[in-house]
This record gives sequence, structure tokens and C-alpha cells, in this order.
Amino acid sequence: MSLEIKVPPVGESITEVTLASWIKKDGDAVQMDEVIAELESDKATFELTATEAGTLKTVAKEGDVLPIGAVVCTIEAGAAPAAAPVADAKTAAPTKEEAQEEEKLAVTTEKETSKQSTYASGTPSPAAAKILAEKGVDPASVSGNGVDGRITKGDALNAQAPAATPAPKPAASAPAAAPAPAPINPGDRTEKREKMSSLRKTVAKRLVTVKNETAMLTTFNEVDMQPIMELRAKYKEKFKEKHGVGLGFMSFFTKAVTEALKEWPAVGARIDGEEVVYSNFADISIAVSAPKGLVVPVIRNAESLSLAGIEKAVAALAAKARDNKLSLEEMTGGTFTITNGGVFGSMLSTPIINSPQSAILGMHNIIERPVAVNGQVVIRPMMYVALSYDHRIIDGRESVSFLVRVKQLLEDPTRLLLGV
Repeated sequence: MSLEIKVPPVGESITEVTLASWIKKDGDAVQMDEVIAELESDKATFELTATEAGTLKTVAKEGDVLPIGAVVCTIEAGAAPAAAPVADAKTAAPTKEEAQEEEKLAVTTEKETSKQSTYASGTPSPAAAKILAEKGVDPASVSGNGVDGRITKGDALNAQAPAATPAPKPAASAPAAAPAPAPINPGDRTEKREKMSSLRKTVAKRLVTVKNETAMLTTFNEVDMQPIMELRAKYKEKFKEKHGVGLGFMSFFTKAVTEALKEWPAVGARIDGEEVVYSNFADISIAVSAPKGLVVPVIRNAESLSLAGIEKAVAALAAKARDNKLSLEEMTGGTFTITNGGVFGSMLSTPIINSPQSAILGMHNIIERPVAVNGQVVIRPMMYVALSYDHRIIDGRESVSFLVRVKQLLEDPTRLLLGV
């Protein structure tokens, strides 16, 4: 009996998926609940499992775009096909007549081989032919001393190369010919085409939509990172020993954002039709680089988490992103996004809003620069920060004040711990 395996529903807004790869091959024996393929939607990667044991028969190919409910493969129920039976002794053993025929054939073959191995007179052996070719000697000019006049290796070694005939000198009045110009090698100029993945196509479409449908502006500021760096250097070993995770910059920025959102809730709001939706919680989306592109998993209720809780959540989501194990629920529903281009060396950028959110904070690399502190020029580790926001619901006063508040909290991290 043949059982069809179809594309399962993977989300309300998802109507098609791409067959990313086959884990099992056509004709393989599979077990029930064994992973047989990976499906990729515009948001995540999913595993397709066998619903019955049997032999796999593939229908779709890798790279095919399949609608929900389409047949991906079939499974032929039952065990894998058995090996061909071994013939019994009577059938396998040759008869007396067959044995005689085989003996005659062997004798005939031996005679033919013997005939073919005899060299004609004046023909060099393979080894002799190689030596003569290297010397530039014509075999016809060499006398063979082998069987039937064959040219042996010794004959070839003793053969003398013909004397080179000197080329005639050109007339004195004739000018020397100019050397031919060397050919110009332009190098490798190949092109490669790759089909866009469902994730990349969706990201491209959404980014264009955000640019076209929002009144996006960006405001900038800079943060003196020395207080946080000193705090991390002082407590990072004890922090990791107690909580099992490192103390990074992301937890400080996430905590500062959640505090600033309490004072400026419009920055965490979103437009829904003709209404503005305000949230009394902070679900912070963290942009993470994954093998198949940028993904943005969400830390739920980040405002209620400690620095250790945020670091654990970030580590868990990043690990899932690297293994393509993030679920749809883990990547939807955020109220504000933080992205860190500094890990790739970015000094300054204008991040694009993660729709339907209304704002995104961009972190950048930390550079030691001369700054004025209390009338003195000092060297400090400085970071530029950028807040892109939708001007339709966030005014300049709110966006600038929000970013200034984030700066204040980061430059005096004690406030994050005391909530002031």
C-alpha cells in the first residue's frame, strides 16, 4: 500500500514552502516518525517526518516551491525489498559439457593473447619506444636485437640521437623579427545564479514595503561604554560562575530599552488599521545572524527579566537560530527590535524598522575616541547608537527623549539595577 506524505499546515499566513533538502533518498527504508526532509517557509525551517515505516519514493525535488497540502513523497508500506535469492548447488554447478566448452575457450584465448604479444620486426617495446621518443630517434633507424628483430630497451639506450642541423644565419641586411606579443589573460569572468530562498524573498519584500509604507526617520546619539565595560570586567567571572552564562552588552541594552519604553510607550506601539496599539509589556526582538539569513527571535516579557535572565534567553535563541530550530512563535509578536551591526564592524548605520513594529535600535562597534569630560580631553570607548522610528505615530520629541534615556541608563548602569 502506498501512503502519500503532504506538506503540513505550518502557520496561518504561510501558503507555500520550499523543499530545502532531502534527509533520506529515493528508495531508502524509513521508520515511523523519522525525519525524511527539511521544508523552508518564509519564516523558518521545518522537519518533515515519515508517518509510517516503509520504502521512500520521492515526488518533489530539492528547491521546488510547494503549496500547503501538496504531495512531497510516498511511502510504500512494508519492509525494504529483499536481496535476490542465491541459486542452489545444482543450478550453480556447471555441467560436464559446459566445463569442456569453458576449457576450450580458455585455450583459444591464451593462443590469441600469445599471438598479440609477439612484436613485429623493428617494433620497439613500450619501454624502448619511450626512450627513443625522449631522444628524438626514429625507430626505423635502429636495428633490433630482440626476438624477431624487436627493438629492446638496451637497443634504445645505445641509439644515438641525430646531429642537429644548424639553422641558416639570416642575411646581415635583414632586420630581426619582433617577438609576438604575449596573449592577454583577462582572468576568470564567470557568473553564478542561485534561486532566492523563501526567507530571502520575504525579507526583501518586507523591507521594500516598510520603506514605502512608513514615514521612517533616524535619530543618532553616542554612548560612553566605559562604565559598562568596567562593571563587566569586575563581575564577569562571578556572574558566569553563578548564572552559567556570560555577561554581554546585549543584556544592558535590552534592560535600558525596557526601562525607556515605560516612559515613552509610543516607541513600542504599532499601527493596526486606524488604531494605535500600546503594549504594557516589552517583547524585545533580537536580530541574529543565522546560516540562511537574518532572523529576529523574541525575548518575551523582557521588562520582568534580570540581566542574567536576558543573557540566558539570548543564548538559547541564538543557539536555535544557528541550528535552524526556531519556531514561528519564537519569531513573531515583538514590540521593539535591537540589532547589533557592531559585531561585523559597522560604525554607523540606519536600521530599517521590523514591521509591524514602529522602532528599532541599532548598536555599533566600540571605538576609542577623544571626548571632552569635565573640560578635559580624554580617551573613552564610544559607541554610536541609532533609533529608526515611524514618524506617523512617534514624534521627534519622543524618539530623541527615548534615545537620550537609553544613553543615560547605559552610562550609569547602576540605574538599571536600582530602577531609577
